[in-house]
Amino acid sequence: MRVDVLVAEIGSTTTVVNAFDGLEAEPRFIAQGAAPTSVLEGDVTIGLSGAIADLQRNLEAGELEWGAMYASSSAAGGLKMTVHGLVYDMTVRAAKEAALGAGAVLRYLTAGDLTDHDLESIKRIGPNIILLAGGVDYGERATVVANARRLASLGPLAPVIYAGNVAARHEAEAILADAGYRVFAVENVYPRIDELNIEPTRRVIQRVFEEHIIHAPGMDKIRELVTGTITPTPGAVMSAARLLKEDIGDLMVLDVGGATTDVHSVTEGSDEISRLLVSPEPTAKRTVEGDLGVFINARNIAELVGWEQLEEAVPGGRDLFDQLKPIPDTPGLVELVVYLTGVAVETAVRRHAGRLKHLYGPTGRVTVAEGKDLSKVRWIIGTGGALTRLPGGREIMERLKRPQRGGELFPGADAQVLLDHDYILASLGVLGANHPAAAVALIRKSLRLEG
Repeated sequence: MRVDVLVAEIGSTTTVVNAFDGLEAEPRFIAQGAAPTSVLEGDVTIGLSGAIADLQRNLEAGELEWGAMYASSSAAGGLKMTVHGLVYDMTVRAAKEAALGAGAVLRYLTAGDLTDHDLESIKRIGPNIILLAGGVDYGERATVVANARRLASLGPLAPVIYAGNVAARHEAEAILADAGYRVFAVENVYPRIDELNIEPTRRVIQRVFEEHIIHAPGMDKIRELVTGTITPTPGAVMSAARLLKEDIGDLMVLDVGGATTDVHSVTEGSDEISRLLVSPEPTAKRTVEGDLGVFINARNIAELVGWEQLEEAVPGGRDLFDQLKPIPDTPGLVELVVYLTGVAVETAVRRHAGRLKHLYGPTGRVTVAEGKDLSKVRWIIGTGGALTRLPGGREIMERLKRPQRGGELFPGADAQVLLDHDYILASLGVLGANHPAAAVALIRKSLRLEG
């Protein structure tokens, strides 16, 4: 049997391979195969081969051939980054948005001068990429230059992306290059007050990630098998969301996993709220809640709501925690994980969304908006196993639709809920780089959107 494309998603625990055909005429999702990721065995190709073998069994195909293979990866801990800027609410936040939008796992953020403690933390983390920003163009330059010198004192830990004040670019670049760093200079992420410019940085982050992902055991062999780049898996979900937004309008995507809950939103928000914003927000925004997961971080969620409240919602739930596993397989465990998923979604969206605030001064009360405005979101999309493979996913997301309760800028009552039934959104974000029309058609099928 021959198919057009395989898309491999190499996760930290599981490797999934999806097969697609008819991309130039009538795009079809053929089947999926999965196997444990084999980082600990020293060669991720073992897991990839197992997933392809599982795909062949599911297709009942003796031999399987494909025209091209694309891939995304979060193996070896995903894309670890540290971000360093000048003022937290300005350049640091802009750099953070760029990194998260590219699919990074942010391990450390600093504002202002790097301290000895900061340097020790960076060295201990061992990031894949360091993002250095600071200062609007032709503004303050001393801090970003001083931070370049401090990073240089550590020796070449990882590639550095410089996305700060253009007036300090050459000096900072020379300091780091002389210390042996590989430096990528891009446009400033915060070139002027109240202006974000994160796309150039986001694109370079993904390119640098693809060049350095080969450090995962056996990833160099996978690189030989793959056509094109290897994308960070969270970045692939964002790519799919951005692609779909152009087709169906403003949306948000929720992905609840065992360790984190990710929220992606692609919306400009309302004109009314934009006039009240105290600082700009990107059209495409991603937040990662590292304390909200329904397996590895399940106890964090329980402690967040309180054990008594959990017991009221799921009688006997506390006693089930020692039996939790990545895929719940008893009615009691399913009930517990569904409850934890609901709490994770509600909490993650509340952290992602903006809100209205009332400030009081000499002229009286003034209303301002802070954070991401979700009020114009038309579609709430669920992906990941917890929302698509367990009962109650649709009902959990329906609860997010509400007017501005307490000033929260959540989706309105007219938003519609959709599920990624085939669980292929990340793969379609990868596919969309080469076959955008086919990717949109396949996303619509998985979401059960007609027309």
